[in-house]
Amino acid sequence: MAVLLGIDLGTSGVKVLAIDEKGHTLATAMESYPLFQPKPGWSEQNPVDWWAGVKKAIQKILSDPALANTDVEALALSGQMHGSVFLDDQNQVIRQPLLWNDTRTFPQCRSINEKIGEDNLLKFAGNPALEGFTLPKLLWLRDQEPAHYERLRTLFLPKDYIVFRLTGKLCTEVSDAAGTLLFDVKNRCWSKEICEALEVDTAILPEVLESIDVVGHLSHEASHETGLPTNVRVIAGGADNACSAVGNGIVREGIVLASIGSSGVVLAHANEMRYDPQGRIHSFNHSMPHNWYLMGVMLSAGLSMSWLKNDLLETDYETINREASEAPAGSEGVLFLPYLSGERTPHRDPKARGVFFGLSGMHRPRHLMRSVFEGVSFGLKDSLELIKSLGVETHQIRVTGGGAKSELWRKILADIFSADLYRVQSDEGPAFGAALLAGVGAGIYRSVEEATDITVHVGDMTRFDKENSERYASIYPLFQSLYRTLKPEYEKAFQLYDNF
Repeated sequence: MAVLLGIDLGTSGVKVLAIDEKGHTLATAMESYPLFQPKPGWSEQNPVDWWAGVKKAIQKILSDPALANTDVEALALSGQMHGSVFLDDQNQVIRQPLLWNDTRTFPQCRSINEKIGEDNLLKFAGNPALEGFTLPKLLWLRDQEPAHYERLRTLFLPKDYIVFRLTGKLCTEVSDAAGTLLFDVKNRCWSKEICEALEVDTAILPEVLESIDVVGHLSHEASHETGLPTNVRVIAGGADNACSAVGNGIVREGIVLASIGSSGVVLAHANEMRYDPQGRIHSFNHSMPHNWYLMGVMLSAGLSMSWLKNDLLETDYETINREASEAPAGSEGVLFLPYLSGERTPHRDPKARGVFFGLSGMHRPRHLMRSVFEGVSFGLKDSLELIKSLGVETHQIRVTGGGAKSELWRKILADIFSADLYRVQSDEGPAFGAALLAGVGAGIYRSVEEATDITVHVGDMTRFDKENSERYASIYPLFQSLYRTLKPEYEKAFQLYDNF
């Protein structure tokens, strides 16, 4: 029996998953590593910690009895997007990478927009200049640490560093390159226009592979350190969102994924490159050759529910689900704006904040509870409607993430989307998608589509209720208008409370 490994290099830790050709999980292992925040808004990690975590997790996997008398055929990596790994001419890390959630680069984002223009940036890179992306981090290094910048010879992404440690080869692949703002998303190559406008030397940018390409075999050193044999093939892999899409079978246009984790994501496959002229939706290269995906991201999905549970009510999820189900659709006039940490899609506004609107003396905790379910679901609908507006078909919507375990939340989301929802039976996340990419690269599957047809299975369906759906449809315009009305007040509040 051939075994495929998927390695997901996340922010809090690394997960390694072993599956067989049918997609059955054989073993999993996780290792955590530290996050460094030396200043407010800064977020860094040490690649040495990543590599140590990967080695330990692989060793745990190999010691699992389920893998006895089996051979690991191939592995692929998924990883946190937008991070910046800086290597010198000896392939040594110059300084700790700046991560996707590092927000120190506002001046560099402004400079990017001034030199390239927001319209041109969207045309080339498919995305606006946001602090989390890689290009602003590169410019920050040039502006703030010129001595480090002078030593720079290779810039790539976090998972690519692990691929380098496994194979000795410096490369990236299209789905992660698409999250740098240096990549021509339509033509699947580094953007000469962006690099020239910002005076970025293209020599620091590595070779770009497709996600299913074979990078090489394990080096002797990596084999010794991990316990894997040298004949294991290393496949290029993909960005975490692209791998999550593969792992949930989002590989054909018309299938959409709604994920309710700490953040909320609505992701749709696209057969051609599309982008939102206002930059509200992300456009990235998929881990499938010649395909793309569109993605909307809200910052406080499950985080809104965690805040409600832990900080506001000090209760538990079972109580919240039970009591919220006793309130009617629409929470009898209470609306929740889920902008506890600002918002990305559709508003791109870090100063937005959460609001309970419509409270009266008749309302009880159950109304607030249900309104949080509803507010997050309305926020996800914002992304879904933007994706539809770009001409993408949405024949089937699949739901995943911790929030999808709540039957009530699935029901509310179905009613607000006016669509039936389907749960995917596997909940292994990006690591599962990475393992499938490993299988395609190793020739076990003929294509990503075939891999998902064999291994991804749709489970429970949640039907939407026509009456509730109509009620929510009448409420949704009010939800949308509240942000527009409050936007100038958010600015005033930010200036007022920023001094406290």
